[in-house]
Amino acid sequence: MISFSTCWNSSRHTAGDAMLREIKNKLGFDLIELGHGTRISLMPGIQKMFDAGLVRFSSLHNFCPLPVEVMSASPDCYTFSARAAQERDRAVKQTLQTIDFAERLEAPFVVLHCGRVPISPVTEPLIALAKAGRMYSREYVKRKVSAVAKREANAPIYLERVKECLKPIIEHAAAKNVRLGIEGRRGYEEIPSERELPVLLNELASPQVGYWHDMGHIQIKENLGFLDHAAWLETIGPQTLGCHLQDCIWPAQDHQPPFAGDIDLERLVPLLPPACLLVWEMSPRKTADEIRRSVTLWKERFM
Repeated sequence: MISFSTCWNSSRHTAGDAMLREIKNKLGFDLIELGHGTRISLMPGIQKMFDAGLVRFSSLHNFCPLPVEVMSASPDCYTFSARAAQERDRAVKQTLQTIDFAERLEAPFVVLHCGRVPISPVTEPLIALAKAGRMYSREYVKRKVSAVAKREANAPIYLERVKECLKPIIEHAAAKNVRLGIEGRRGYEEIPSERELPVLLNELASPQVGYWHDMGHIQIKENLGFLDHAAWLETIGPQTLGCHLQDCIWPAQDHQPPFAGDIDLERLVPLLPPACLLVWEMSPRKTADEIRRSVTLWKERFM
């Protein structure tokens, strides 16, 4: 299945039905993911389109709708890894509401971010060094090695918090017949890392939970030397529920239309399981013409 995320256009619409019609009429998608920038004011129009049978929803990206006190797209406004119990509780409550909304819209998946390990920033400094042609410099290697050591030392307590938060979420998702995809993240600081994810899924031991691949995020990690993209997909493929499909211009300009960047999609896409949901997640800066060109190329190469 191929879907399209409203992260492309939710910020420029004040009515949910107009937002969905733009995707359907200009791009040709009638299967849609509601992105994490979906404001509560867009909900009446979204519900109207669904009730009329004009669109179907593949997935919702937590938090959806946005918490009323949050003014712009912010999937990490509350995290399961937060030090403060009050913030963790708020993250759980908002996630339960997202699951409820997914059930109402008959969307089978909710995509989750889980938080971060609070170490000094590493991903953005490494990207800056790579852009400056210093990817193999002593400074680059020193920063990377130091970050790995600090993350490994500090991660366990934050992972435990994530697991505790996920328990009631998984139970609620099972009751609502919604599956949860834990997204592969862009930043090395974020939870879970690719080393941690298989262990986390094994410990959760629930058919409600799986992995959600992000082509751009994982390519950035490969570009920075943290992993091998293809090898990771070969490892995690059987547990992958969905994929945010996008391209990436080296080293870290993601959310590009497929075939507009440097990702070897013809090698990587076949490593996803056949039933994997593919969600095009495009930058709002990309034009409808650019996206339509990529759709044409996609059909030529994969359909």
